[in-house]
Amino acid sequence: MTEQPSTRPTTTPATGSAPAPAPSAGSRELWVGTYPAAGAGTPAGLGEGVWRVTLDVATGGLRAARQVVETPAPSFVAVHPSGRVLYAVGERSEGTVTAFEVHAEGADGPEAVRLEPLATVASGGADPCHLLLSPDARTLFVANYSSGTLAVLPLDADGGFAPEVLASGAPAQVFGHTGTGPDESRQESPHAHFVALAPGAGHVLVCDLGTDEVRRYRVEADGRLTDDGIAATLPPGTGPRHLVFSADGRFAYLVGELDVTVHVLAWDAATATGRPVQVLPAGGTAAAADAATGVAPRVLPSHVTLDGDRLLVGVRAAGVLAELAVGADGLLTPVRDLPLGAGAWPRHHAVVDGWTVVAEQVAGALVTFAPGSEPGTVLRLPAPACVVAVV
Repeated sequence: MTEQPSTRPTTTPATGSAPAPAPSAGSRELWVGTYPAAGAGTPAGLGEGVWRVTLDVATGGLRAARQVVETPAPSFVAVHPSGRVLYAVGERSEGTVTAFEVHAEGADGPEAVRLEPLATVASGGADPCHLLLSPDARTLFVANYSSGTLAVLPLDADGGFAPEVLASGAPAQVFGHTGTGPDESRQESPHAHFVALAPGAGHVLVCDLGTDEVRRYRVEADGRLTDDGIAATLPPGTGPRHLVFSADGRFAYLVGELDVTVHVLAWDAATATGRPVQVLPAGGTAAAADAATGVAPRVLPSHVTLDGDRLLVGVRAAGVLAELAVGADGLLTPVRDLPLGAGAWPRHHAVVDGWTVVAEQVAGALVTFAPGSEPGTVLRLPAPACVVAVV
Protein backbone atom coordinates (compact mmCIF):
# COMPACT_ATOMS: atom_id res chain seq x y z
CA MET A 1 0.00 0.00 0.00
CA THR A 2 1.15 3.52 -0.76
CA GLU A 3 1.27 5.71 2.32
CA GLN A 4 0.77 9.44 2.15
CA PRO A 5 1.37 11.97 4.93
CA SER A 6 -1.19 14.52 6.04
CA THR A 7 -0.87 18.12 7.08
CA ARG A 8 -2.93 20.15 9.50
CA PRO A 9 -3.53 23.70 8.32
CA THR A 10 -4.76 26.58 10.39
CA THR A 11 -8.34 27.70 9.97
CA THR A 12 -8.80 30.90 7.97
CA PRO A 13 -10.95 33.62 9.61
CA ALA A 14 -14.36 34.24 8.08
CA THR A 15 -14.31 36.78 5.28
CA GLY A 16 -17.61 36.28 3.48
CA SER A 17 -19.60 33.74 1.54
CA ALA A 18 -19.23 32.37 -1.95
CA PRO A 19 -20.28 29.14 -3.64
CA ALA A 20 -17.91 26.27 -2.90
CA PRO A 21 -15.60 25.67 -5.88
CA ALA A 22 -16.31 22.59 -7.93
CA PRO A 23 -13.80 19.73 -7.67
CA SER A 24 -11.14 19.77 -10.34
CA ALA A 25 -11.49 17.36 -13.24
CA GLY A 26 -10.69 13.83 -12.17
CA SER A 27 -11.09 14.45 -8.45
CA ARG A 28 -13.78 14.33 -5.78
CA GLU A 29 -13.82 16.11 -2.45
CA LEU A 30 -14.61 14.27 0.78
CA TRP A 31 -15.75 15.43 4.19
CA VAL A 32 -14.27 13.43 7.08
CA GLY A 33 -15.66 13.54 10.60
CA THR A 34 -13.31 12.53 13.41
CA TYR A 35 -13.07 11.56 17.05
CA PRO A 36 -10.60 13.13 19.47
CA ALA A 37 -7.15 11.86 18.51
CA ALA A 38 -7.04 9.64 21.61
CA GLY A 39 -10.17 7.86 20.42
CA ALA A 40 -13.85 7.40 21.24
CA GLY A 41 -14.74 7.88 24.88
CA THR A 42 -11.93 10.35 25.56
CA PRO A 43 -12.65 14.02 26.36
CA ALA A 44 -14.02 15.93 23.38
CA GLY A 45 -12.95 19.38 22.29
CA LEU A 46 -9.18 18.87 22.26
CA GLY A 47 -8.61 20.04 18.72
CA GLU A 48 -10.47 17.45 16.66
CA GLY A 49 -12.84 18.52 13.91
CA VAL A 50 -14.03 18.10 10.34
CA TRP A 51 -11.48 17.52 7.60
CA ARG A 52 -11.57 17.82 3.83
CA VAL A 53 -9.64 15.44 1.57
CA THR A 54 -9.27 15.18 -2.21
CA LEU A 55 -9.76 11.81 -3.91
CA ASP A 56 -8.12 11.25 -7.31
CA VAL A 57 -10.78 9.26 -9.17
CA ALA A 58 -8.27 7.94 -11.71
CA THR A 59 -5.84 6.42 -9.20
CA GLY A 60 -7.62 6.32 -5.85
CA GLY A 61 -4.94 8.57 -4.42
CA LEU A 62 -5.75 10.83 -1.48
CA ARG A 63 -4.21 14.27 -1.03
CA ALA A 64 -4.65 17.79 0.31
CA ALA A 65 -5.90 16.73 3.73
CA ARG A 66 -6.75 19.77 5.79
CA GLN A 67 -8.74 20.30 8.95
CA VAL A 68 -11.42 22.80 7.99
CA VAL A 69 -12.91 23.48 11.41
CA GLU A 70 -12.47 22.47 15.04
CA THR A 71 -15.61 21.11 16.68
CA PRO A 72 -16.04 18.55 19.49
CA ALA A 73 -16.22 14.89 18.42
CA PRO A 74 -17.89 15.23 14.98
CA SER A 75 -18.06 11.45 14.60
CA PHE A 76 -20.80 11.66 11.96
CA VAL A 77 -21.53 14.33 9.36
CA ALA A 78 -24.21 14.82 6.70
CA VAL A 79 -24.47 17.21 3.76
CA HIS A 80 -27.45 19.26 2.59
CA PRO A 81 -28.20 18.53 -1.10
CA SER A 82 -27.37 22.15 -1.97
CA GLY A 83 -23.83 21.50 -0.76
CA ARG A 84 -23.97 24.74 1.22
CA VAL A 85 -24.65 23.26 4.68
CA LEU A 86 -22.81 20.55 6.58
CA TYR A 87 -24.23 19.01 9.75
CA ALA A 88 -22.03 17.43 12.43
CA VAL A 89 -22.88 15.67 15.67
CA GLY A 90 -21.04 16.46 18.87
CA GLU A 91 -20.74 12.96 20.32
CA ARG A 92 -20.63 13.59 24.06
CA SER A 93 -22.90 13.15 27.06
CA GLU A 94 -24.65 16.48 26.42
CA GLY A 95 -25.08 15.78 22.73
CA THR A 96 -25.22 18.51 20.11
CA VAL A 97 -25.73 18.98 16.39
CA THR A 98 -24.06 21.89 14.60
CA ALA A 99 -25.04 23.27 11.20
CA PHE A 100 -22.09 24.79 9.32
CA GLU A 101 -22.33 26.98 6.25
CA VAL A 102 -19.86 25.97 3.54
CA HIS A 103 -17.84 29.00 2.39
CA ALA A 104 -15.07 29.59 -0.11
CA GLU A 105 -12.46 32.32 -0.03
CA GLY A 106 -12.36 32.41 -3.80
CA ALA A 107 -12.17 30.18 -6.84
CA ASP A 108 -8.54 29.12 -6.41
CA GLY A 109 -9.22 25.51 -5.47
CA PRO A 110 -10.93 23.31 -2.90
CA GLU A 111 -8.33 24.12 -0.25
CA ALA A 112 -10.05 27.51 0.08
CA VAL A 113 -13.21 25.96 1.52
CA ARG A 114 -14.04 26.69 5.13
CA LEU A 115 -16.95 26.05 7.49
CA GLU A 116 -18.72 28.73 9.48
CA PRO A 117 -21.04 27.64 12.33
CA LEU A 118 -24.64 28.70 11.76
CA ALA A 119 -26.02 27.29 15.02
CA THR A 120 -25.51 24.52 17.55
CA VAL A 121 -28.52 22.87 19.19
CA ALA A 122 -29.13 19.96 21.54
CA SER A 123 -29.23 16.56 19.87
CA GLY A 124 -32.08 15.27 22.02
CA GLY A 125 -29.96 12.85 24.00
CA ALA A 126 -26.50 11.59 24.88
CA ASP A 127 -23.76 10.66 22.43
CA PRO A 128 -25.34 11.33 19.03
CA CYS A 129 -23.75 8.97 16.51
CA HIS A 130 -25.75 9.17 13.27
CA LEU A 131 -27.61 11.71 11.13
CA LEU A 132 -30.13 11.27 8.32
CA LEU A 133 -31.67 13.93 6.09
CA SER A 134 -35.24 13.46 4.87
CA PRO A 135 -35.69 13.19 1.07
CA ASP A 136 -37.03 16.74 0.89
CA ALA A 137 -34.13 18.02 3.05
CA ARG A 138 -36.55 19.69 5.46
CA THR A 139 -35.86 17.42 8.45
CA LEU A 140 -32.72 16.09 10.10
CA PHE A 141 -33.03 12.91 12.19
CA VAL A 142 -30.53 12.13 14.96
CA ALA A 143 -29.71 8.80 16.63
CA ASN A 144 -28.43 9.28 20.19
CA TYR A 145 -26.59 6.14 21.25
CA SER A 146 -26.28 6.32 25.03
CA SER A 147 -29.76 7.67 25.71
CA GLY A 148 -31.31 5.48 23.01
CA THR A 149 -33.33 8.38 21.66
CA LEU A 150 -34.36 9.51 18.18
CA ALA A 151 -34.59 13.27 17.66
CA VAL A 152 -36.31 15.30 14.94
CA LEU A 153 -34.78 18.63 13.87
CA PRO A 154 -36.86 20.57 11.31
CA LEU A 155 -34.87 22.68 8.83
CA ASP A 156 -35.64 25.79 6.83
CA ALA A 157 -35.57 25.97 3.03
CA ASP A 158 -31.86 26.85 2.98
CA GLY A 159 -30.82 23.99 5.24
CA GLY A 160 -30.49 25.90 8.51
CA PHE A 161 -32.38 24.89 11.63
CA ALA A 162 -36.03 25.95 11.58
CA PRO A 163 -37.02 28.96 13.71
CA GLU A 164 -38.70 26.76 16.34
CA VAL A 165 -35.48 24.80 16.79
CA LEU A 166 -33.37 27.94 17.03
CA ALA A 167 -35.79 29.43 19.55
CA SER A 168 -35.75 26.40 21.84
CA GLY A 169 -32.24 25.20 21.10
CA ALA A 170 -33.66 21.67 21.01
CA PRO A 171 -35.35 19.18 18.67
CA ALA A 172 -39.04 19.47 17.85
CA GLN A 173 -39.55 15.83 18.83
CA VAL A 174 -37.61 13.27 20.87
CA PHE A 175 -38.61 9.60 20.99
CA GLY A 176 -37.38 7.33 23.74
CA HIS A 177 -37.68 3.58 24.08
CA THR A 178 -37.53 0.81 26.68
CA GLY A 179 -36.00 -2.65 26.83
CA THR A 180 -32.76 -4.56 27.27
CA GLY A 181 -30.85 -7.46 25.75
CA PRO A 182 -28.84 -10.40 27.07
CA ASP A 183 -25.41 -8.78 26.64
CA GLU A 184 -25.17 -6.93 29.97
CA SER A 185 -22.10 -4.98 28.92
CA ARG A 186 -23.80 -3.43 25.86
CA GLN A 187 -27.54 -4.05 26.14
CA GLU A 188 -28.44 -2.66 29.57
CA SER A 189 -30.78 -0.16 27.90
CA PRO A 190 -31.87 1.02 24.43
CA HIS A 191 -29.08 2.26 22.17
CA ALA A 192 -30.19 4.00 18.97
CA HIS A 193 -27.29 3.52 16.55
CA PHE A 194 -28.54 4.25 13.03
CA VAL A 195 -31.45 5.96 11.28
CA ALA A 196 -32.76 4.83 7.89
CA LEU A 197 -35.68 5.51 5.60
CA ALA A 198 -37.87 2.56 4.74
CA PRO A 199 -38.51 2.01 1.03
CA GLY A 200 -41.13 4.50 -0.08
CA ALA A 201 -39.99 6.97 2.61
CA GLY A 202 -43.20 6.53 4.59
CA HIS A 203 -41.36 5.38 7.72
CA VAL A 204 -38.17 6.20 9.57
CA LEU A 205 -36.37 3.21 11.06
CA VAL A 206 -33.94 3.05 13.98
CA CYS A 207 -31.49 0.23 14.61
CA ASP A 208 -31.58 -0.30 18.39
CA LEU A 209 -28.45 -2.16 19.45
CA GLY A 210 -29.64 -2.39 23.04
CA THR A 211 -33.01 -4.06 22.47
CA ASP A 212 -32.35 -6.17 19.34
CA GLU A 213 -35.07 -4.32 17.43
CA VAL A 214 -35.57 -2.12 14.41
CA ARG A 215 -37.91 0.60 15.64
CA ARG A 216 -40.47 2.16 13.26
CA TYR A 217 -41.87 5.71 13.05
CA ARG A 218 -44.50 6.88 10.57
CA VAL A 219 -43.71 10.09 8.66
CA GLU A 220 -46.63 12.51 8.81
CA ALA A 221 -47.54 15.11 6.18
CA ASP A 222 -45.77 17.89 8.09
CA GLY A 223 -42.56 15.86 8.38
CA ARG A 224 -43.08 15.03 12.04
CA LEU A 225 -43.04 11.42 13.24
CA THR A 226 -45.46 9.13 15.05
CA ASP A 227 -44.27 6.04 16.91
CA ASP A 228 -45.45 3.05 14.89
CA GLY A 229 -44.06 0.07 16.77
CA ILE A 230 -41.37 -2.41 15.76
CA ALA A 231 -40.40 -3.17 12.16
CA ALA A 232 -38.21 -6.19 12.94
CA THR A 233 -37.08 -8.17 15.97
CA LEU A 234 -33.68 -9.84 15.82
CA PRO A 235 -32.46 -12.83 17.87
CA PRO A 236 -31.41 -11.91 21.43
CA GLY A 237 -27.85 -10.61 21.53
CA THR A 238 -27.72 -9.56 17.85
CA GLY A 239 -27.02 -5.90 18.58
CA PRO A 240 -28.36 -4.37 15.31
CA ARG A 241 -26.04 -1.53 14.31
CA HIS A 242 -26.45 -0.40 10.68
CA LEU A 243 -28.56 -1.53 7.72
CA VAL A 244 -28.95 -0.91 4.01
CA PHE A 245 -31.78 -1.73 1.61
CA SER A 246 -31.54 -3.40 -1.78
CA ALA A 247 -32.13 -1.13 -4.76
CA ASP A 248 -35.60 -2.61 -5.33
CA GLY A 249 -36.51 -2.32 -1.64
CA ARG A 250 -37.28 -6.02 -1.27
CA PHE A 251 -34.49 -6.80 1.18
CA ALA A 252 -32.72 -5.17 4.10
CA TYR A 253 -29.16 -6.17 5.03
CA LEU A 254 -28.52 -5.58 8.72
CA VAL A 255 -25.27 -5.84 10.67
CA GLY A 256 -25.35 -7.53 14.07
CA GLU A 257 -22.52 -5.86 15.95
CA LEU A 258 -22.65 -8.11 19.01
CA ASP A 259 -23.11 -11.52 17.37
CA VAL A 260 -20.82 -10.64 14.41
CA THR A 261 -23.42 -11.42 11.76
CA VAL A 262 -25.23 -10.08 8.73
CA HIS A 263 -29.00 -10.62 8.69
CA VAL A 264 -31.06 -10.58 5.51
CA LEU A 265 -34.62 -9.40 6.02
CA ALA A 266 -37.32 -9.83 3.39
CA TRP A 267 -39.04 -6.45 3.43
CA ASP A 268 -42.82 -6.01 3.18
CA ALA A 269 -43.38 -2.45 1.99
CA ALA A 270 -47.12 -2.57 2.70
CA THR A 271 -46.59 -3.12 6.43
CA ALA A 272 -43.03 -1.74 6.72
CA THR A 273 -41.81 -4.89 8.42
CA GLY A 274 -38.83 -7.17 7.91
CA ARG A 275 -38.85 -10.97 8.08
CA PRO A 276 -35.52 -12.78 8.67
CA VAL A 277 -34.62 -15.09 5.78
CA GLN A 278 -30.83 -15.54 6.16
CA VAL A 279 -28.09 -15.00 8.72
CA LEU A 280 -24.38 -15.55 8.17
CA PRO A 281 -21.05 -14.48 9.68
CA ALA A 282 -20.14 -10.87 9.00
CA GLY A 283 -16.56 -11.79 8.10
CA GLY A 284 -13.14 -11.56 9.65
CA THR A 285 -11.57 -13.79 12.27
CA ALA A 286 -10.88 -13.40 15.96
CA ALA A 287 -8.18 -10.88 16.70
CA ALA A 288 -4.93 -11.88 18.38
CA ALA A 289 -4.70 -11.51 22.14
CA ASP A 290 -2.94 -8.46 23.53
CA ALA A 291 0.59 -9.36 24.59
CA ALA A 292 0.31 -7.48 27.88
CA THR A 293 -3.18 -8.50 29.00
CA GLY A 294 -3.65 -11.80 27.22
CA VAL A 295 -7.13 -10.62 26.20
CA ALA A 296 -8.23 -10.52 22.56
CA PRO A 297 -10.23 -7.44 21.48
CA ARG A 298 -13.84 -8.11 20.65
CA VAL A 299 -14.58 -8.37 16.92
CA LEU A 300 -17.23 -5.76 16.09
CA PRO A 301 -18.82 -5.31 12.64
CA SER A 302 -19.72 -1.69 11.94
CA HIS A 303 -20.94 0.00 8.75
CA VAL A 304 -22.54 -1.70 5.73
CA THR A 305 -22.97 -0.45 2.16
CA LEU A 306 -24.37 -1.90 -1.05
CA ASP A 307 -22.35 -1.31 -4.23
CA GLY A 308 -24.23 -2.94 -7.08
CA ASP A 309 -24.25 -6.64 -6.30
CA ARG A 310 -21.54 -6.32 -3.62
CA LEU A 311 -22.30 -5.89 0.06
CA LEU A 312 -19.40 -4.40 2.02
CA VAL A 313 -19.13 -4.70 5.81
CA GLY A 314 -16.42 -3.13 7.95
CA VAL A 315 -15.27 -5.47 10.72
CA ARG A 316 -13.33 -3.82 13.54
CA ALA A 317 -10.64 -5.65 15.50
CA ALA A 318 -10.53 -8.21 12.67
CA GLY A 319 -9.28 -5.32 10.53
CA VAL A 320 -11.06 -6.28 7.33
CA LEU A 321 -13.71 -5.11 4.92
CA ALA A 322 -15.84 -8.16 4.20
CA GLU A 323 -17.25 -8.52 0.69
CA LEU A 324 -20.41 -10.56 0.11
CA ALA A 325 -22.15 -11.20 -3.21
CA VAL A 326 -25.86 -10.44 -3.50
CA GLY A 327 -27.71 -13.04 -5.53
CA ALA A 328 -30.74 -12.56 -7.78
CA ASP A 329 -32.82 -13.98 -4.92
CA GLY A 330 -31.49 -11.31 -2.55
CA LEU A 331 -29.48 -13.76 -0.48
CA LEU A 332 -25.78 -13.39 0.31
CA THR A 333 -22.67 -15.43 -0.40
CA PRO A 334 -19.32 -14.56 1.23
CA VAL A 335 -16.66 -13.62 -1.31
CA ARG A 336 -13.55 -12.49 0.57
CA ASP A 337 -12.19 -10.48 3.47
CA LEU A 338 -10.07 -7.53 2.42
CA PRO A 339 -7.27 -6.95 4.96
CA LEU A 340 -6.85 -3.29 5.84
CA GLY A 341 -3.49 -3.43 7.60
CA ALA A 342 -2.17 -3.69 11.14
CA GLY A 343 -4.28 -1.89 13.71
CA ALA A 344 -7.15 -1.27 11.29
CA TRP A 345 -10.49 -0.39 12.88
CA PRO A 346 -12.89 0.28 9.98
CA ARG A 347 -15.62 2.34 11.60
CA HIS A 348 -17.18 3.71 8.42
CA HIS A 349 -16.73 3.62 4.66
CA ALA A 350 -18.21 5.10 1.51
CA VAL A 351 -18.09 4.18 -2.19
CA VAL A 352 -17.20 7.28 -4.21
CA ASP A 353 -16.83 7.13 -8.00
CA GLY A 354 -16.02 3.40 -7.80
CA TRP A 355 -13.45 3.78 -4.99
CA THR A 356 -14.19 2.45 -1.53
CA VAL A 357 -12.83 4.86 1.08
CA VAL A 358 -12.49 3.40 4.57
CA ALA A 359 -12.18 5.42 7.79
CA GLU A 360 -9.81 3.46 10.05
CA GLN A 361 -10.52 5.05 13.40
CA VAL A 362 -7.87 3.46 15.63
CA ALA A 363 -5.12 3.13 13.02
CA GLY A 364 -5.67 6.80 12.17
CA ALA A 365 -5.94 6.54 8.40
CA LEU A 366 -8.10 6.63 5.30
CA VAL A 367 -7.64 3.68 2.93
CA THR A 368 -8.91 3.38 -0.65
CA PHE A 369 -9.32 0.46 -3.03
CA ALA A 370 -11.13 -0.40 -6.26
CA PRO A 371 -13.47 -3.38 -6.75
CA GLY A 372 -11.53 -6.61 -7.08
CA SER A 373 -8.26 -5.10 -5.89
CA GLU A 374 -6.33 -4.95 -2.65
CA PRO A 375 -6.27 -1.75 -0.60
CA GLY A 376 -4.03 0.83 -2.24
CA THR A 377 -3.51 4.30 -0.81
CA VAL A 378 -3.19 5.08 2.89
CA LEU A 379 -3.57 8.65 4.10
CA ARG A 380 -2.76 9.27 7.76
CA LEU A 381 -5.48 11.22 9.54
CA PRO A 382 -6.26 11.41 13.28
CA ALA A 383 -9.17 9.13 14.33
CA PRO A 384 -11.39 9.33 11.22
CA ALA A 385 -14.92 8.15 11.98
CA CYS A 386 -17.04 9.06 8.95
CA VAL A 387 -16.52 9.68 5.21
CA VAL A 388 -19.07 11.59 3.09
CA ALA A 389 -18.67 12.80 -0.48
CA VAL A 390 -19.00 16.54 -1.04
CA VAL A 391 -22.15 17.45 -2.96
